[in-house]
Amino acid sequence: MRTAAVVIARAAEVLGEDVGVLWPELVRRAVKTGTDRELVGIYPRRADLPRSVFREAIEGANSRLWFGGYTSYFLWLEVPGAAATLAAKANAGADLRFLLGDPDSPVTAERERVEATPLTLATRITMTRAEIDKVDAAVPVRLSDRHIAMSVWVFDDEAIVATHIGAGLGQDSVTLHLRRGQDGGAFDRYVEHFESLWADGKPADPPDHEGI
Repeated sequence: MRTAAVVIARAAEVLGEDVGVLWPELVRRAVKTGTDRELVGIYPRRADLPRSVFREAIEGANSRLWFGGYTSYFLWLEVPGAAATLAAKANAGADLRFLLGDPDSPVTAERERVEATPLTLATRITMTRAEIDKVDAAVPVRLSDRHIAMSVWVFDDEAIVATHIGAGLGQDSVTLHLRRGQDGGAFDRYVEHFESLWADGKPADPPDHEGI
């Protein structure tokens, strides 16, 4: 049984007209031309995002790799050889940054109470700090509590945005995959968000690895 797309293409061929001339609405629906054209994919949970998306975004980035997750703890579990890859990118001139949550903030403490999980935010932040310390390159790290409810990761012209839901952990967050397609679009707005938080973030002290 032929699909509708095959039937439409065959009809256009028989009539000697372009599909876009005969059915412009179909083309409009198939090709994103509005403000949503930067949206590559949307996932009900970050856990639904294919692991290859993060890996390929990191491997493909050359100018900037900005990690704006409150802990970005999952990175070291899901991206093989992350430390070596990040070191190579930074040493080649890429702008590598980590904006992490402030483990000493009362905002963090309150979120830990809500999540009620043994692996606390502060612990995950400390573990990420330890992993960053293994990256053989200078990696700026700043702390903030303003992105407790939304994480933004930017890789050149791609971004992954996770918006936290209720008491769920980061892996339960609704997640967007964006690719820059216009000036002032959603991608640019999220970049502005990261830059604002980075400007206000406090430089992190050298990590304390005791107990890890």
